[in-house]
Amino acid sequence: MSGRTEGGAVERCISAIRPFPGRVISLALLSPRPAFAHASDRGHVLLLPTGYYVVGGALAVAASFLVLALLPPDSLDRFWRKRLPLFTFGDGARTAVSLVSFAGFAILIAAGLFGSRDPLSNPLPLTVWTLLWVGLALLQGLAGDLWSWLNPWYGPCRVASRLSGRTQPYLLPQRLGYWPAFLLFFAFAWFELIDPAPDDPARLAWAAGLYWLLSFAAMQVFGYRDWTLRGEFLTLFFSMVARFAIVERSADGRLKLCWPGAKLLAAAPLPLSGVAFLLLALSSVSFDGLSKTFFWLGWVGINPLEFPGRTALIGIGSFGLVLTFAVLAAVFALAVFLGQNLADSKHSLGHAAGLLVWSIVPIALAYHFAHYLTALLVDGQYAIAALSDPFALGWNLFGTADMSIEAGVVAGAGSAWRLWNLQAGVIIAGHMLAVLVAHGLAWRLHAIPARAALSQFPLTVLMIAYTVLGLWLLATPSAG
Repeated sequence: MSGRTEGGAVERCISAIRPFPGRVISLALLSPRPAFAHASDRGHVLLLPTGYYVVGGALAVAASFLVLALLPPDSLDRFWRKRLPLFTFGDGARTAVSLVSFAGFAILIAAGLFGSRDPLSNPLPLTVWTLLWVGLALLQGLAGDLWSWLNPWYGPCRVASRLSGRTQPYLLPQRLGYWPAFLLFFAFAWFELIDPAPDDPARLAWAAGLYWLLSFAAMQVFGYRDWTLRGEFLTLFFSMVARFAIVERSADGRLKLCWPGAKLLAAAPLPLSGVAFLLLALSSVSFDGLSKTFFWLGWVGINPLEFPGRTALIGIGSFGLVLTFAVLAAVFALAVFLGQNLADSKHSLGHAAGLLVWSIVPIALAYHFAHYLTALLVDGQYAIAALSDPFALGWNLFGTADMSIEAGVVAGAGSAWRLWNLQAGVIIAGHMLAVLVAHGLAWRLHAIPARAALSQFPLTVLMIAYTVLGLWLLATPSAG
């Protein structure tokens, strides 16, 4: 899906509607004039003035920094503190919901092992890569921590705890920090972006089933709460993303509406392992987009019009994934370091980076939305259809097995133009919100507003550069 295997759902849909995309790409490449091109998911090229979008996006992020630097801290503090009470929502049904989720997960694993071999008709890859990794991540960023109810470990762990009567698990060493989750997240990113066939139902079933078993065993040893907070990467990622949501839940179960990103301002500084985890979340999605561009393929010596498939790129892809993370981490550390020196801060680099890295969350969410939008629109339809007939036996459990797939939502000049504007708008808005959050966090480090604003100048430059990169990744032709 979205180009994970060698020939994904979106490519098939577009190629079925437009039989000769190579001609469009070739004409764009051979044109003697400067071409402003937008490539929607996998090579649908449409001439658009993307240079204006890039300049406009960069100016919008820069302008947001200047406006925030001039505003008094008290006015923004009052803005962030506003809440709208809703209702109380208890945890009584959480175990039951998780057990239902676990049962659904078990059915999906069985479907992966014994169902259709076609990734577009088997519900396991469609659910994992589209509904979970894309859809639920975006819902977490909007509505809050739904994963704490839906994850397939909470209910089974509660049942196992009652049956065994064990209440004192071993302690997970504090010195490990979030490194277990970081390593597992990197393995997940490698499997998604580098492995030759992460969409293969049986291959994915073995990987997902083994991961569930290993995580369940770790929860029995170290306790559910400790392992999910520092070892289980999905829970950690979703909990970090949920801090951006507009729904806040207090300790007594009271739900309140808040501004997007308001909960990030109260977050505690992360250790080095937590900083690395959040930067990996952004860099992995960025590399997913970069690795398919004509620029990257040409740089590594691959003819983009004769894409050899993922199997031939395992080595260079692994190197690129590590390199992208290393570059982002180094540039982020440099921006924080320069900002601390400009403001003559007394805080350590680790403390400042651990706090300011929370401003990455809006950017990571924006990239997640923009990069996977077309896959969600098309593969999401396949997922709804496949869930009605998980074992390809002719069932129609939810009445959607025979639904027609509307590939036109990502095909055609009009659709590409609308998608591009939506994706570009979300990326620009995400960076502007990141600047807003970063300023709020900077005031926790610097009591003097002028110093807080000065400390954010290098980080704002980085965000402007990343805005340009994000828009360029959306606009440049891609292959594979």
